[in-house]
Amino acid sequence: MKTMVRTQLPKLDTLSMVTMGLLMAVQLVVSRFTISNQFMRLSFTFLVAALLAKWFGPWWGMMTAALVDIVGTLMTGGPYFVGFTISAIVGSLIYALFFYRQPITWWRIIVAQLLVVVLVNIGLNSEWLVIMYHTPLWGILPVRLMKEAVTTPIQIVLLYVVLKSHVIQNLEHRLKTKA
Repeated sequence: MKTMVRTQLPKLDTLSMVTMGLLMAVQLVVSRFTISNQFMRLSFTFLVAALLAKWFGPWWGMMTAALVDIVGTLMTGGPYFVGFTISAIVGSLIYALFFYRQPITWWRIIVAQLLVVVLVNIGLNSEWLVIMYHTPLWGILPVRLMKEAVTTPIQIVLLYVVLKSHVIQNLEHRLKTKA
């Protein structure tokens, strides 16, 4: 007898779909508000991406990350590059692997954020910039490393504060119990 492995997306009820859509909209809005200067840019979209991954898991998290990246690029009118969509998907996967159906601990947040920083922000995104702008990696890497050294501790603390907040935990409980 042949056994077939079936992979399918977890089903969503109406509350989950609406919540997911609202979080995607929030992520698009939040992406417009950044703290930046000539060399550094800090956006808070990673918080919404982490929430989506925590609440809805890897499959829905990766799909929403891709969709938000594509729609966000279309809204700005900037050039679309598929590499950044891949980066968004990988970042969401990392968050989901560490946060989905897992207790939130400092250890999980630190490791997840460090993986996002090293693999996505420094690794993949630097490669995409090199490809797009024909810039040598060693020309952009020092500035990117400095930016990540400054922003990563801030992001770790913000992730902990948001994911451990009573409001977020109550919303997550409501999503799970769906009365």
